[in-house]
Amino acid sequence: MFDVGFTEILLLAVIGLLVLGPERLPAVARTLGGFVRKARMSWISLRNTIESELNEADLSAPIKKTSEELKQIGRNLAETAALKSDKHKADTIGTDTTSPDLPKPDPQDEPAGGKSENV
Repeated sequence: MFDVGFTEILLLAVIGLLVLGPERLPAVARTLGGFVRKARMSWISLRNTIESELNEADLSAPIKKTSEELKQIGRNLAETAALKSDKHKADTIGTDTTSPDLPKPDPQDEPAGGKSENV
């Protein structure tokens, strides 16, 4: 912030001693020290807040990007599932509903009258 060296501080102390006197100088120095301490703490708090906001902004960008990518993948999966479902429906239209492993019953094997003979 300010570039204040030892000689400037010594000069201010001598001027303060001459102007204020030895009785009031320690009280004024304590008061000024308290103001400087509060100003530093406020500055540090402000700096930490700004840094945390910047870090949060740096983290939120990749999270948003990843979220959009996941949403796109979800839409692609839904489209793929819909296409597979449509293809499956198209394949089953016009096909036999009987199992392909079982032989089809022969109408000539059935006895007359549609009843089986049990003896």
